[in-house]
Amino acid sequence: MTKPESPLSRLVNGLIRQLVNWTGARLSPQTLVLATHEELRAALDLLHQQPGAEKADRDRLTGLFELEELEVSDVMRHRTAMRGINASDPPEAVVRTILESPYTRMPVWRNSTENIIGVAHAKDVLRALAEPDADAGSIDIVRIAQKPWFVPDSTSLKDQLNAFLRRKVHFAVVVDEYGEVQGLVTLEDILEEIVGDIADEHDLEIQGVRQEADGSIIVDGSVPIRDLNRALDWNLPDDEATTIAGLVIHESKLIPQERQAFTFYGKRFIIMKREKNRITRLRIRPAGAADLPAE
Repeated sequence: MTKPESPLSRLVNGLIRQLVNWTGARLSPQTLVLATHEELRAALDLLHQQPGAEKADRDRLTGLFELEELEVSDVMRHRTAMRGINASDPPEAVVRTILESPYTRMPVWRNSTENIIGVAHAKDVLRALAEPDADAGSIDIVRIAQKPWFVPDSTSLKDQLNAFLRRKVHFAVVVDEYGEVQGLVTLEDILEEIVGDIADEHDLEIQGVRQEADGSIIVDGSVPIRDLNRALDWNLPDDEATTIAGLVIHESKLIPQERQAFTFYGKRFIIMKREKNRITRLRIRPAGAADLPAE
């Protein structure tokens, strides 16, 4: 007896059928249902070589396959890039920070950014301000903050997506095996792995990336490799590192100094700025192009 297709399987098979049809080939529904994950992955790899399929559609299908292969740590916003609320700040400053932030939800910490005690939602703050006789100075952010949800950094994206949907929660704090805060992940982060960037009127194009007139790219070290690959249609590996700075450190086997340059994967990486042991800004240009001075 044939096992019923899950909704996710039906979606994957439907997308594969659409892509295959564009290339002029045909696969029957029965073939798709019985195909293994490895066989469908091989079919996808073949489709990537065909000119008939749009890149955006191929990226979406690849994102579906990688939900099981990727972990939360691959898509999370690292703790060094997190924007949070200090519970000890004056209420007026807290309200101003929340209302001026491009994010709907922000972690609330006390004494240390590692000690996250809640999650502030902009809607809850606005609701509190709408109460009779309420003003910014009377807002108790700890009282109205939601309880934080901590998830392991090794959780697969598929499991985390299911957990988000099951709990009807959009925001989680990521911790390592010792319970140390590593970053945060949102439902939007995972959905963007499937459909690409979900931009709204408050979003920047790609935070931390700037195209220069000479064709080079200025990149913050914390920018995820996957985001760069998707935005620029590059193919930098992300097996051993999550961020572009991590890739340079992994490949060079050292913590580079400012103005040092390295060439790998067809790109020239020039270190522009370093803070302590962190690479914070790089210039990336095609290999073989003349180096510009590191600013």
